[in-house]
Amino acid sequence: MTEESERAGARQWIGLAVLVLPCVLASMDMSVMFVTLPSLTADLHPSSAELLWIMDSYGFLLAGLLITMGTLGDRIGRRRVLLIGAAAFGLASILAAYSTGPETLIATRALMGIAGSTLAPSTLSLIRNMFSDERQRATAVGVWTAGFAGGAVVGPIIGGLLLEHFWWGSVFLINVPVMILLLVLGPLLLPEYRDPEPGRFDLLGALLSLVAVLAVIYGIKTTAEHGFAWPGAVCIAAGLGVGALFVRRQRTAAHPMIDLALFRTRRFNLPLLIDALATFAMVGFSLFNWQFMQLVLGMSPFESALWSLPTFLVMPVGIALATAMAPRIGKPNVMAAGLVVAAAGYVALALIETDSSIVHLVSALAVVSIGIGGVSAVVTEVILSAAPPERAGAASALAETSAEFGGALGIAVLGSIGTAVYRSQMESQAPADLTPEQRAGAEETLGAAAETAAALPHRTAEALRRVAFDAFSHEMRIAAVAALVVTAGGAILIATLLRGAQAARTHGCAAEDAEHPAGSGRRDEADGLPARTPTS
Repeated sequence: MTEESERAGARQWIGLAVLVLPCVLASMDMSVMFVTLPSLTADLHPSSAELLWIMDSYGFLLAGLLITMGTLGDRIGRRRVLLIGAAAFGLASILAAYSTGPETLIATRALMGIAGSTLAPSTLSLIRNMFSDERQRATAVGVWTAGFAGGAVVGPIIGGLLLEHFWWGSVFLINVPVMILLLVLGPLLLPEYRDPEPGRFDLLGALLSLVAVLAVIYGIKTTAEHGFAWPGAVCIAAGLGVGALFVRRQRTAAHPMIDLALFRTRRFNLPLLIDALATFAMVGFSLFNWQFMQLVLGMSPFESALWSLPTFLVMPVGIALATAMAPRIGKPNVMAAGLVVAAAGYVALALIETDSSIVHLVSALAVVSIGIGGVSAVVTEVILSAAPPERAGAASALAETSAEFGGALGIAVLGSIGTAVYRSQMESQAPADLTPEQRAGAEETLGAAAETAAALPHRTAEALRRVAFDAFSHEMRIAAVAALVVTAGGAILIATLLRGAQAARTHGCAAEDAEHPAGSGRRDEADGLPARTPTS
């Protein structure tokens, strides 16, 4: 079936602006908690376990329900799911702002995560249908990508400004007017889309996907925080087992949530893998740059957030370049080039020393941001285009889920590597006049070493700080090398598979042209990847 390529007008572009706003907030509500925790803790007095759940309940539920909400949007309408989610998000934000205890805040953050899980797949799948022209859709996806990335960067800045004048609940209340604006303008500017033949909603499949995603991500997070131990391993194994049941269910269900045929083409599975690898490197390394700015360079959380702003401001450069070059040199080449640019940034980060300047760090991170920004925009657009329009919600959810898994794995793997390097160096170089308790604390983390040093005599404290800073800088360099290997490996993977795809297209061009005449929609312009797998 031929897909029309009508160019979008002013209404669609204004609608895109409306769609980006909730994406910014959904991303911002994860990062804003970093600057909110001190004042929140002073007011609600949560335990250490409660504090972790205040942080994690939002992200866990959001990641676990992405596939369910994306599929639900395909069935009952993407605009409807978006507006229901926006109303629920605004209401949950009000409840969170006025929480009177840790338990209440944990529950309301979980509600925000459930509501937030509707935003990414609904907005992205609406973009898929609002922009049928391939080049306009690539630009729209780039704007959407920048919105999500921008929310994570500006969250701590906006949070810091609000906390200068208001109480901690204000960081949640800023969500409300934006969601009201979406509820007012959404029905006016956003068209409704749904699968014309959706079939019954697979409730069992939705439950299996939720349990599988939650168990695996929780297990990865536990492993990242406490090292390899049986609880984390059991959670990951259980999640993978439930995931296998979910896949089996999708193969046999009359109306599956996910079309597994999509995974049989490199046009879909390769971009998903690249999305996960890029997020793995970028999110995993973010553990180190924030600590370097605050603990080694001595910046406040607000100052470090301001210094991170340039990395967001340059991301649109990468997105614009990737969007402009994709029709000329092909999307796989653009993805490979973006990963190479990001790898160059990680090379600069691998040269970080204890006395390196903030300019060195921010410049290197900006290069990474340009590369990853371009990759993310093109990858997301390719994933959307690979799925038929009636399955755009599920495809959007899979794109976001792959990014969630990539980020969680990046934190776990790079964090574990870095911790091992730090502890090894501290064990051999920590000052000899520390007590066993002080040594054990200093060897745990850089933050613990800074706290230990604060209670020591000046000379010993300075010696401990220097050793700890050097150990952390070494840890950071090793993590940068690991991120470099991942991004460079992704670029090689794309280039290798691209050559195979191009060879196949060269040998099979005549046969394919005979079977699919020009204008049939079988092959997309400048893709360089196998065509979309048709679905029944």
